[in-house]
Amino acid sequence: MASHSVDWRDPPPDSCRRGAVTIGNFDGVHRGHASLLTTLRGQAATVRGPAVALTFDPHPLELLRPTQSQQPLTTLAERARLLQELGADHVVILRTEPTLLALTAEEFFAQVIRERLDARALVEGVNFGFGRNRAGDVGCLTAWCRAAGIGMVVVPPVVVEGVEVSSSRVRAALLAGDVATAQEMLGRLYRLHGTVGVGRRRGRTLGFPTANLTATENLVPGDGVYAVLAHVRGTAWPAAANVGPNPTFGEQARKVEVHLLDYEGDLYGQPLAVDFVRRLRATRPFAGVEDLTAQLRRDVEQARQATGS
Repeated sequence: MASHSVDWRDPPPDSCRRGAVTIGNFDGVHRGHASLLTTLRGQAATVRGPAVALTFDPHPLELLRPTQSQQPLTTLAERARLLQELGADHVVILRTEPTLLALTAEEFFAQVIRERLDARALVEGVNFGFGRNRAGDVGCLTAWCRAAGIGMVVVPPVVVEGVEVSSSRVRAALLAGDVATAQEMLGRLYRLHGTVGVGRRRGRTLGFPTANLTATENLVPGDGVYAVLAHVRGTAWPAAANVGPNPTFGEQARKVEVHLLDYEGDLYGQPLAVDFVRRLRATRPFAGVEDLTAQLRRDVEQARQATGS
């Protein structure tokens, strides 16, 4: 399994050609995407070729409507890894640029799907749109595939508790702090990636030292206190995380502070991945340091229980 970043004008490695292909942004790699990959594996076996997931970097919105672009749910590396874990033999990443976005749907089909990938089968969801202004849909794609002798399978959406799973619904749940619903739609815990920076070191004086994520790479969930798992050098540490301002000390800046339970060591400057297990409570001001530390002890105990440690 491998991922390949290529210019859209260039053919991908030969190992990515003449197989079954699914195309999308795959932000979040949720259960709907997992359903696509399951079908893709079957189609790859049918055509006796590789299972290929074709995606884009950066997200087209960053070029088309930069004021509307949002932090992704997954980093590019995590997106590729998850797609491979779900069954893709290869992840082909097209570098997004204006000339690619200017292609009509028919041009994209002819130049990318047929010529460069030489696809033998396509797998897409019912809402798939492609080409300039997303003018192409599964209807025209099915017709063009039929004319070209390419197999085409349209996969129905995945529904969880009566709601269709989508990246936008995962995003809405996370922004509301509802990590439980996000987990149901993702099929796994939501993971935040960041780098540990230097904070005010106030947590250390309170007896609860924290790793402060001063640079985050994907969407930060809504404000609150959470039970989380922090990944350090391949080991998952139970932890409690505070997302949001620190009103007790009159601070309004939004921060991500992670207290790793029973951990000793220096994390400054290191990457840290944080899995959100459960939201414990909302952030709120306390009357003083004594009330705050008492609540922090309760938070830590709840986090320990929620993470099974």
